Amino acid sequence: MTEKETFASTSPSNNHQPSTPTPPPSPSYPSTTKTWLIMISLYLAIFLVALDKTILATAIPRITDAFSSLADIGWYGSSYMLTLCSFQLLWGRIYTFYSPKSVFLFSILVFEIGSAICGAAPTSAVFIIGRAIAGAGSSGISSGSIVIVMHTVPLAKRPIFQGLIGAVFGVASVVGPLLGGAFTERLSWRWCFWINLPCGAVSVTLLVLILRLPKKKEEEGRIPLRQQLRKLDPLGTALFLPSVVCLLLALQWGGTTYSWSNPRIIALMTLFPVLFAAFVGTQVWKKDTAQLPMQILTQRTIASSFLFTFTSQASMLVITYFIPLYFQALKSFAPLDSGLAILPLILLLMIGTILAGGLVQRFGYPAPFMLVSSILSAVGAGLISTWRIETGRGVWIGYQVLFGFGLGLGMQQPTMSAQIVLQRKDVPTGISLMFFGQNLGGAVFVSVAQNVFVSKLAGKLSQLPGQIFDRKTVVEMGATKVREMVPKELLGMVLEGYRVSLKGAFYVGLGLACVSLVGAVFVEWKSVKDGEKGVGGEKEESGNGKSVDGEVE
Repeated sequence: MTEKETFASTSPSNNHQPSTPTPPPSPSYPSTTKTWLIMISLYLAIFLVALDKTILATAIPRITDAFSSLADIGWYGSSYMLTLCSFQLLWGRIYTFYSPKSVFLFSILVFEIGSAICGAAPTSAVFIIGRAIAGAGSSGISSGSIVIVMHTVPLAKRPIFQGLIGAVFGVASVVGPLLGGAFTERLSWRWCFWINLPCGAVSVTLLVLILRLPKKKEEEGRIPLRQQLRKLDPLGTALFLPSVVCLLLALQWGGTTYSWSNPRIIALMTLFPVLFAAFVGTQVWKKDTAQLPMQILTQRTIASSFLFTFTSQASMLVITYFIPLYFQALKSFAPLDSGLAILPLILLLMIGTILAGGLVQRFGYPAPFMLVSSILSAVGAGLISTWRIETGRGVWIGYQVLFGFGLGLGMQQPTMSAQIVLQRKDVPTGISLMFFGQNLGGAVFVSVAQNVFVSKLAGKLSQLPGQIFDRKTVVEMGATKVREMVPKELLGMVLEGYRVSLKGAFYVGLGLACVSLVGAVFVEWKSVKDGEKGVGGEKEESGNGKSVDGEVE
């Protein structure tokens, strides 16, 4: 090389040219065999979470007998729902900054600790604490399962795997009450919770051995602990958790345990908007370090998907909560028979979820399935509200089929849409927001529908000659006791009043299904085949991620 050439090769003009930032590398994905093993472990964890929501129903009578705690029944469910909703956004923030594998395993550990406490509880108070801990773990498992899928499967192939998650929820909804009844009768109600321990251990073992994900900067010690805590937004958490607790407690107690004019309810309903407004203010102020960054919440598809999942899932829970009451009170079905009678809805929900997953994977667009879901579920809910005492088997099966299939088509689409429109780093927050909407919608509107039902029924029964029924009496009597509390000659009027009251509750579900259409309409028509934002440049091309046996963690 000549001196002139040497100078040219080392001159500043050649060495300090403006450089383009290096894009993040395209993600690598496990082999097909390892992917399915990872999915099986995720589905098992999801099954346990879904089972925990339904298995308790048939065990509650024996639990109250063991603890002599009839007054605590409401807390057995509400303590779980309080933490399930309240911790959802916090888990999303944690998944954003730490390895999804480590966080997911920790959430399973929290769930298992809660289950162990419930199974070994010596008192009702300890049992309630265990339920609350299990709820906190469940919220991390729910959103974490989708985050793990995101790191394991290319975007274009995710819909079918997420569809199977919906199917697992459906199976658990069917199996839960039956399994709870079998454990309670043959072994002990405590096995409803101990069963989670070996199953959870299997899931953890598979994930520890097979799942390999790269560590993040926070875990490698590159970011100081104080700065890590700031990113988790402790101020937002301190405002958000009590605001949600106040809302749910007010809805749980209002009109049942206490009247709506009771100072406790007034205080809770006052604190909720104050704390929530303060939470929103901190989110606007903190911007990128907020628990729920406004640029995510105000994104069109995210806001629309949140509205869809909030109302659609609330509609599902309201309708499925009151259908068994229809069969038990008006058709004289036994509890087990009423559970079997709702199978058409659950089975078609599973079929719709899997079918939609396959079709989205084939054609790419989640948005149209949300539209069809809203329309079919609204029509189905409207038809269910027309049920009369003498409605035949073919009719009540057919209407449930329509409603369940409609729900299934849209169930997984909000989380799928979040993965399409958000940067990869923001997806955990978006997913947690969708799960928060699902859980909060159900918790809020089941209470709303319950109050509508109780108010209508109390009003109808109070019109009976010579009978006095207040709200408290109606709340405390069971679905079948209404037949025993009035003379035979008034039974027809009582059952008609019960039907009209159930119709009011079904109208709540119908209204929610109709509102879900608003969210579905405004979701952007973007395809999973367009690629994923924020990896390998602006987008990862569909299916271009490398398939490897695993990455070093």
